[in-house]
Amino acid sequence: MRVEARLFGLLCGILFLFAAIYGVWTWADSGRVEVVGATALILSGGLMLLIGSYFAFVARRIDARPEDRSDADIAEGAGELGFFSPGSYWPVTLAGSAAIAGLGLVLVEWWLVAVGVIAVLFSVGGLLFEYYTRGHTSPTF
Repeated sequence: MRVEARLFGLLCGILFLFAAIYGVWTWADSGRVEVVGATALILSGGLMLLIGSYFAFVARRIDARPEDRSDADIAEGAGELGFFSPGSYWPVTLAGSAAIAGLGLVLVEWWLVAVGVIAVLFSVGGLLFEYYTRGHTSPTF
């Protein structure tokens, strides 16, 4: 987690630096600071600070992973990472449902947004309970 904490800390510093440069630049160009861009950069930097400090907090509580040590071998990071469904169509359904809801927002068609949101909820439920329904067998390799 130390690598992630450093990465997000670096991004935090860069975004705060960009916010300061952006504020000075817009003030020099027009005589006033462009508030929306400066606020977006400051809030993005704050989000990076929040995530980076969480990773730093977690890194202090757990043992060093192979990614955190400079003397680690690649083989130390090998192993099972988790179970990922190899033949699931639910992610495609979820993406299509989100696209329908997004298209409804773009076209300002509220009925299409409602259909998309209902489809998103159905897709999330299908993805979540995919292996809890009867008749579904685990894939064999």
